[in-house]
Amino acid sequence: MEVGQTQNCVDELHFSLYQRTLHPELFKIHQVKRVDHTYYCAEMWITGLSHVVTVQFGNQFLTELIFEQNEILPRVGLANSFRLRGERDYAQGFTGGLRYILSSQVERMTPNLFPSTHRDLQRYGQQRGMYVPFEEWDYEGLSPFTFIDFEAREREFHVHAFHVFPVDRTIVKTQSIFELERNPEATQE
Repeated sequence: MEVGQTQNCVDELHFSLYQRTLHPELFKIHQVKRVDHTYYCAEMWITGLSHVVTVQFGNQFLTELIFEQNEILPRVGLANSFRLRGERDYAQGFTGGLRYILSSQVERMTPNLFPSTHRDLQRYGQQRGMYVPFEEWDYEGLSPFTFIDFEAREREFHVHAFHVFPVDRTIVKTQSIFELERNPEATQE
């Protein structure tokens, strides 16, 4: 079964960072966006209430994956993996001047607050970046959705992702920076 094929469970979401690309046949891809820049190329996939972001710097790759744990994902090239819970910050440097930074938050809301937050984020998402609603999983008139916004800078690629789970009244937020440092000799693995 492909990753992201059915509605994800927010309590089962994981983060993984790979030093390689992942094969698209492992996922049900709902939307793709590619960004070509001077120092890098980036490709983002919305794969349900989950996502994959791969950034290529020359012959090196970093792939961020937010997904429901699945045994078919490769172990080769895995730099780190952990379950998404609460708030977490993570950073890792790689040879060649690559650096990756993640800030994540699993935000559970009250029944009164969630609908207005859902509407505001949905309106914003429909106007920018990548937005995929999953109306087949509606709960009390609210559709789960994934929204990814991004910013391409000279030596950095920033990704803001939102995975919205009405059943749980929860929003999973991640902010990632893929960076190519100006002085790669200073970076250590």
